[in-house]
Amino acid sequence: MRIRKFIMLSLVASIISISGCGVTQEGGGGLNLFTPDQDIELGKEVAKQIESDPQQFPILPEQGNEEAYSYIRKITNKILNSGQVKYKDKFVWEVKIIKDDETLNAFCTPGGFIYVYTGLIKYLDTEDQLAGVMAHEIAHADLRHSTRQMTKTYGIAALVSIATGKSEPGLIEQIALGLVSLKFSRSHETESDLNSVKYLCGTDYNADGAAGFFKKIESNKTPPEFLSTHPSPGNRVENIENKAKEMGCKGNKSYQTEYARIKAKL
Repeated sequence: MRIRKFIMLSLVASIISISGCGVTQEGGGGLNLFTPDQDIELGKEVAKQIESDPQQFPILPEQGNEEAYSYIRKITNKILNSGQVKYKDKFVWEVKIIKDDETLNAFCTPGGFIYVYTGLIKYLDTEDQLAGVMAHEIAHADLRHSTRQMTKTYGIAALVSIATGKSEPGLIEQIALGLVSLKFSRSHETESDLNSVKYLCGTDYNADGAAGFFKKIESNKTPPEFLSTHPSPGNRVENIENKAKEMGCKGNKSYQTEYARIKAKL
């Protein structure tokens, strides 16, 4: 299996480099056995799996939806061009829209493959709210949370067992397939929340746009899909808003009218 071959090779390379620069600690810390190049390759494999499963992940075709894709990519580029995204020129940062009006979610694989559900787009009220969520997801990839979490979840012993061909049956597939539904830690969520402000602070958006999203979902009786993989740290909204004040962010644009126009096209 192609995924098996890739992950085995990448893990071997990571483990071999333990005594050198292969092991990294980024953001708020956390051992990472994967290199940024391996994040990209792993993200590509996950993207292929998503594209091969249109029933679970019905990707909105670009043909006939060019304006919506252009709009989402405009938001992405504003974030990436803030000068604060470490892997802006390294990772892929490819955007896909998933046609699912019932799911309030967005996620980003290692290496920068971004997926945004139509349900989330239609649920939000303004462009700066969506920008805040997308900045949050970009932060997860930029801070390399997925591969940090994989290293922590499976442990060095398990990863060595994969590299040497002595792992339990199905472990490799479990790791690859589990990336889409990988649950982040609360510390990773805090890092991504604060980095979303950092990324938006240099744009014309309200830098605390993510706070608008979290305020909105607090009123939901049923927790959205987003919270199943993004556990809420304490004082989330307050921390985001305080970070924007602390940084002296000046942006104040929400682009509500334009956002409503794009929502109506989906």
